[in-house]
Formats: sequence, structure tokens, C-alpha cells
Amino acid sequence: MAKWLKQGAEAEVIKTAAREVRDTVENLLADIEARGDVAVRELAIRFDKMDREDYRLSDAEIQACMNQLSDRDLKDIEFAQTQVRNFAQHQRNSMVDVEVETLPGVILGHKHIPVNAAGCYVPGGKYPLLASAHMSVITAKVAGVPRIITCAPPFLGKPAPAIVAAQHMAGANEIYCLGGIQAIGAMALGTKSIAQVDMLVGPGNAFVAEAKRQLFGRVGIDLFAGPTETLVIADESVDGELCATDLLGQAEHGPDSPAILLTTSEKLARETMAEIERLLQILPTADIARRAWESFGEVIVAEDDEEMLAIANDLAFEHVQVMTEDPDYFLKHMRNFGALFLGPRTNVSFGDKVIGTNHTLPTKKAARYTGGLWVGKFIKTCTYQKVTTDEASSMIGEYCSRLCALEGFAGHGEQANIRVRRYGHKDVPYAGAAQ
Repeated sequence: MAKWLKQGAEAEVIKTAAREVRDTVENLLADIEARGDVAVRELAIRFDKMDREDYRLSDAEIQACMNQLSDRDLKDIEFAQTQVRNFAQHQRNSMVDVEVETLPGVILGHKHIPVNAAGCYVPGGKYPLLASAHMSVITAKVAGVPRIITCAPPFLGKPAPAIVAAQHMAGANEIYCLGGIQAIGAMALGTKSIAQVDMLVGPGNAFVAEAKRQLFGRVGIDLFAGPTETLVIADESVDGELCATDLLGQAEHGPDSPAILLTTSEKLARETMAEIERLLQILPTADIARRAWESFGEVIVAEDDEEMLAIANDLAFEHVQVMTEDPDYFLKHMRNFGALFLGPRTNVSFGDKVIGTNHTLPTKKAARYTGGLWVGKFIKTCTYQKVTTDEASSMIGEYCSRLCALEGFAGHGEQANIRVRRYGHKDVPYAGAAQ
């Protein structure tokens, strides 16, 4: 039976914080819907500390941001975007339209149709997370979305040059310097200056995630997201320093980011805990990472790989890094995860920044029913049908007529009956059932 050497915060503490966020978001979204650009501007001044007549960046402002980056910076962004675009294109190529004759004269099919407009949120108030521009804008672009707009908060009081460059290089049609609830509300609800989108994507803080949750249904969203989660599954094939580094690398996202070590080795567990304390003395972002580790860090020692698998599937974490002698065991058997990182040579940061898989992933156990952001999230799979012969129309109509009668739907039944009469030349009583 597994034992916990360290446990995280109680669920009730997390629920209380979530209720407070929910109430704040609900009130601010109602204000944006009622007052539009005026409310957005007030919120931008209040939260972003930025006052502008128009929050859309001009071509000159975009170019000024580009000019602040070195050639190496731009080439690094280009490399990362190429990897994301390449994998997204392979995903898009896997989605094929279908048309098949299922019965003589009966043709069924589906088409993959991109949404008309996508709003991509790029977080950047705490860190300028330019990678989120690659993950959202490029993926939408490959999916074929005609209009892609982006919002990112200012960084140190002005547009973040690296984020703006990444948004522009990825192909965004409109770039806004707006953060938080005001950005999500403006994109989803629309204002006089910002046309409404059909789909909202991108990670963000608790307020951004809650705003997306409340707006779901009025617009589509990629997924319900919460704080970054990382689970390291390890055995004695690796050491405590590597495990500790990978746990803290994700804990620095925020003070509410869960980081869990799951291992079959109590020796490795204790080594990792000691290494975490050592690294927290020298990590530049230790203030945030320590708070996350102290409040939400966990260390679990399991009996064997099978028990680790069961615990991991129950956790259904966003990032699952597997550093065991046989990582493919988990690839084969795991069912609930946002993304897997197999073996010690890769890590979550590769996925976050550059390797090509998408970093917008499910949290809070949503991996039980969804994967992460990919081209398919921007695409509607829409079916169609056509009947090409009189015989097929009459034959299907007879079945439909009788099935409608079983349900008591006379109007539905007449849609079938009129075709049995016209194309099958058979006498069916009005509102009756074909024989």
C-alpha cells in the first residue's frame, strides 16, 4: 500500500479560494457585457496599469517590439514555432473528410470545418510566456481559422517585446495588449472595438480560467484549466537531483501549482526532498516555487509500477514525467494524463517551450475526458447526407415512418411518409405508419 511522505493542501482550502474567484469573475464579466469598451478600459487601468484609447497594437508598435529582440532571439522563436507548426500539420493531416455510400443510393459524410474566429490568450503578467503564442496561434493557423486575435497583458508596464514578436511571427491577425478577465471578456462577448470570437484558447491564472469556464457555451473553449500540475514518476534508475529539478521547474509557475513525486523507492523519495531544499537555496524563482512546494507538493511511495500506475491514473495530472527503467509500460497503460514525457532525456520544459507538442493541457482531473489543445479543437466535424435514388428514399422512408410512429412523432413521420408516397408510389395514410 502506498504511503505519503508529504501531503498537499486540503481540498476545502482550495474550494474556498475557488468560490472567491468565481464571484469576482461573474461580476466583472457582467460589467464588460453591460458597458463594453468602457468597462474593459477601466479594468485595464486597474489591473494592467495601462491606459490607452485603443488596446490593439499598431504595425509600428509591433515592429518596435521586434526590433528590441536580437537575431538569436528571433531565430530561437522561429525554431520553436517550426516545431509546433510541423507537429500540428501532422495532426491536421490525420483528420480526413469522409464520404461513403452506406446503402445503395445513400451517401453519408463528414467535413472538417475550422471556426471563423479564435481568441488566443497569452499569459505574461508575471513571466512573458511567449511560448503560449506558438501553441495557440500556430495551431489555429494550421487548422485554417481565418481570423486569429491575441491578447496578452503588459509586462513591466508595456507590451512584452518577446510575446508580441511571437504573436506576430505566429500569424496573429490582431494583437491586443490586454490581460486577465478584461481580455477574456472582450474577446468572448465582443465590444465596439473588438469583434467577438467563436473560440477562446490559452492558459492563464485562476481568474482567466474561471472567466473561460463561465463563458463556455457562449463561445467554445479549449479546456477547463487550473494551476500547472506536474507528476514525476521515478525509480532508482534516476537520482534525487534530477527529480527535484523537474519538480521545481514546474512549481515556479505559481504558488498554487501542485508538484508530486511518485516513486517505488523511499530512498529516492528522501533524496529528492533533500535536494529540493538544497535547490530552493539557489533557485532565482525560489520564492514562488517554495510556496508551491510547501502548500501543494507531495511525495508518494508505492509498492510497485502497477500501484504507481493506478495512483497516476487517479490523479489524472496535466504533466506526467516518467523516469523509470521501463517508461513505455506507462505509455502503454496510462489512460488519464495531459501529456507524457518519457525517459530522463526529455522533460516538461521541452514540451512547454520548444519540442512541438502543445503545452495547453487539461488540469484538475479533466484529463479523464479530454486531451490538450490541438488543431482538432479549432475544427468542427460536421456531417452531411444525401439520397440519390427514388428507391433509397422510399426504403429509408418506410423505416423512418414506423420508427416515428413508435415515438408518437406524427410530424416527423410525415416527413418520411410524403417521400414514400412520392418516390415509392405507396399509399400511406396521413400521420400514419408505412407498412
